[in-house]
Amino acid sequence: MGIRDELISRFFRYVAIESQSNGHSPSLPSSPGQSELASLLADELRALGVEDVLLDEQAIVTGVKRGNRPDAPKIGFIAHLDTVDVGLSPVIRPRLVRFEGTDLCLNPQENIWLRTAEHPEILAWTGQDIIVSDGTSVLGADNKAAIAVIMTLLARLDPAVTHGDIFVAFVPDEEIGLRGARALDLTRFPCDFAYTIDCCELGEVVVENFNAASGEIVFTGVSAHPMSAKDVLVNPLLMALDFISCFDPSETPECTGEREGFFWFRELVANESEARLNVMIRDFDSAEFERRKDRVDTMAKLIRSKYPSGNVQCSLTDTYHNIGRYLHGDHRAAELLFNALHELGIEKKLIPMRGGTDGAVLSARGVPTPNFFTGAYNFHSRFEFLPVPAFEKSFEVAAMICALAGATKRGAQHVRR
Repeated sequence: MGIRDELISRFFRYVAIESQSNGHSPSLPSSPGQSELASLLADELRALGVEDVLLDEQAIVTGVKRGNRPDAPKIGFIAHLDTVDVGLSPVIRPRLVRFEGTDLCLNPQENIWLRTAEHPEILAWTGQDIIVSDGTSVLGADNKAAIAVIMTLLARLDPAVTHGDIFVAFVPDEEIGLRGARALDLTRFPCDFAYTIDCCELGEVVVENFNAASGEIVFTGVSAHPMSAKDVLVNPLLMALDFISCFDPSETPECTGEREGFFWFRELVANESEARLNVMIRDFDSAEFERRKDRVDTMAKLIRSKYPSGNVQCSLTDTYHNIGRYLHGDHRAAELLFNALHELGIEKKLIPMRGGTDGAVLSARGVPTPNFFTGAYNFHSRFEFLPVPAFEKSFEVAAMICALAGATKRGAQHVRR
């Protein structure tokens, strides 16, 4: 079996395990399928001769492939076990197809089509093999393509290649707040720097991402029967809508792009007595990020003053920060990645990620961790697809990083190419 076929085989095996995370569960992992996948990966790592494989009760898997150059940098690769819940089926039915440049029927029974007019990005892969779902679910390349790349790397790394220790980690619940990366014991992942392989099309590299916070605003009203409601009833649903109206509708995800921040009111659950509103706050600039959080708190106080017999409670929690602030002082990981792309002739596409990865958490914890592509498109969508040539290039980048790292001494800075 060649590398191409192994990547595809592993990907199909991993997506066959339902591992959709559950944002309403406080446990880690939030779903049993993540534990099942973690157990499978731990067994496969041991079969590959990876040392110090450890699977804990939180479905965090770690291990190390020992190097043959002790003074080389210790590098790491990390991927997440969960697939995202966007209201689609947790069951993924992938298939490999040759894309011929015309609209692609994903599911004839449900009449689900991936249309080129709506997704012109697929036209670049005319005449190539791609992997798609049946349209009832996401594909799960985010992030099981990365798991397949890492496992194939460990299985196929040329013994003649000089390299240092290569640490791996698979963690749960990235999609619901980067929970697994937060819980990862770094003594089990003692690398000098690491890489996430997550989302993104061929060549895309992430060395900066949003600062992110989540918030819950609880509006407590006063219930009353309509016959006696005048001057008594305080409707918490209307309090919540009044609060939302205080924000500029142009500062939302659907109206912003590139480096523009936003407020995203994602969920509102209400009854006669109480309404709970969830908000996501995002911005690349740290000062503007703080101003956005202050605005949410200020508007909560304003609504509280407008409804004196009701109440408003606002709770904000930072989720992750821009990895750029942590990579500026240590360029090794990013420069090694750039050099790998150069050696492979892959055009570097630096993108400000309008989201986050486990690397944001690890970087803040002292392990510089930039991100590079899996090769997939339209993640978090039923129209997600993975071009096989891009998938192979992701593997080649990971392998080249290992080779280039093995050619340098630990602590040395790399020359950008």
